[in-house]
Amino acid sequence: MSEVLSTPVANVTSASAAKEPVLRVVGGSKIYGGVHAIEDIDFDLYAGEVHALVGENGAGKSTLSKAIAGAIKLSAGEYYVDGKLANFDKPGDALAAGICMVYQETSLVPTMSAAQNIELGNEKLITSFRTLNIQAQQLLQSLNFHIDPATPVALLGTAKRQMVEIARAVYHNARIIIFDEPTASLTPEEIVHFFNLVRDLRNRGVAIIYISHALEESLQISDRITVLRDGRLVITAKTPEMTREKLVRHMVGRDIKQTHYARAAEAARGGTARRTRGAKVLTVENVTMGMVVKNMSFSVYAGEVVGIAGLIGSGRTEIAKIIFGALKRNLINGGTIKLRGKPVRYRVPKQAIDAGIAYITEDRKLNGFFETMVVDDNVYIGKLATKTGWRFLLSKLTRNKLASLWVERLKISTLQRSARIVELSGGNQQKVVVAKSLVQDPSIIIFDEPTRGVDVGTIPEIHAQIRRLAEEGKAVVVISSYLPEVLSISDRILVARLGRIVAEFDAASATEDKVMYAAIH
Repeated sequence: MSEVLSTPVANVTSASAAKEPVLRVVGGSKIYGGVHAIEDIDFDLYAGEVHALVGENGAGKSTLSKAIAGAIKLSAGEYYVDGKLANFDKPGDALAAGICMVYQETSLVPTMSAAQNIELGNEKLITSFRTLNIQAQQLLQSLNFHIDPATPVALLGTAKRQMVEIARAVYHNARIIIFDEPTASLTPEEIVHFFNLVRDLRNRGVAIIYISHALEESLQISDRITVLRDGRLVITAKTPEMTREKLVRHMVGRDIKQTHYARAAEAARGGTARRTRGAKVLTVENVTMGMVVKNMSFSVYAGEVVGIAGLIGSGRTEIAKIIFGALKRNLINGGTIKLRGKPVRYRVPKQAIDAGIAYITEDRKLNGFFETMVVDDNVYIGKLATKTGWRFLLSKLTRNKLASLWVERLKISTLQRSARIVELSGGNQQKVVVAKSLVQDPSIIIFDEPTRGVDVGTIPEIHAQIRRLAEEGKAVVVISSYLPEVLSISDRILVARLGRIVAEFDAASATEDKVMYAAIH
């Protein structure tokens, strides 16, 4: 990530130079079940401007953006496009007005190809698939996105689905583009290309709303920043006037002393950098799966946090799923996985769960929870998946006790305890996913991108839980694309590249430069 953050910021177009904002929200409010998601917000956006929208999960960023994009209707307030009152009943109306939103969780049609999804909403009466694919290929190449346009979206990874979303916005010649966590699934190299794309769009006069939990990105790419907290607008300021510390203070209303950098800083000062580890509990020896995982080997000990860094496609997630039984390694010459010295080969995840292994997915929406169920039901289902928790008759009392215990331990918001998971903020959704796995009392926990799409105030809470698990004697594996996260919470860092573990560092000797060099070269 250091390469991205060192990229110089291009000359920005001054918003004050524009006479009239291309978009203006006046007194915007949205109420769900008697609770304000956003309240009395005034927001404006100028042509040729990147306006960053930051705040914790539940601050109202996505609600405001969805209202602008026509996905939801405001309960009160008005918004204007080019100085004229706008009233969008559906996203198609906003798209016709030149407003396009690239969602954090992609809104693509899985059964359609990438090319068909790019054209979606602007289809012609008669379409030649050959012409459609050629046009899409030219667009994708111009954006430096390496995707086969004929590939069904269901077969694309998270990062490439995000690229298709971005390409679709560009294809529709949107005048206003809303990017919701656009870089969460991109590699550092892809982020550089994406930032160049954003600057190119800005130079063409496109107005951009940029939502990201990576505050460094917002400070780097934006012209102005608006901070939301608890559904209200706290401050709008020019980016040069803001720092990361100021943003955090406005976002959470306090200073965060225990950040995810704290442990790394303590180690740098000569503090405690490593826990006392216990017995070896997991051994991976020469595990191979097709061309994705090739002779991967490493060990994990009780009482330690092992971080696995590497670029997307390095085999990090795949090896975790192989251990958990969600993917199958090669039947012949597929290597060996040992649990406490005994070889194991799980056909289904249920067997891994029974053996005390938990895998917390990187894609919480697709695989992490049951979105139409409430918090209590999701946590209880996690317990029912175990041998000791399975039962013929469900117990409402047990469900409530378990849920209350984990709601308190993980500090899950109880404001909307009866709300469906899909209605919760991203940070609370992630905590529910963690609770659903930890309620199984596993001895080995694999976190895959534990803080992706999580706000700056929730990150220290999740990191504290990871450290607590290791202190309890459990073996913890953390897979993350964010190097400061890996460096700050890991006792050992493994670097994956092209399906192999190519380097290993202890917490005291690891640096971002060393890890990134090993991941690339």
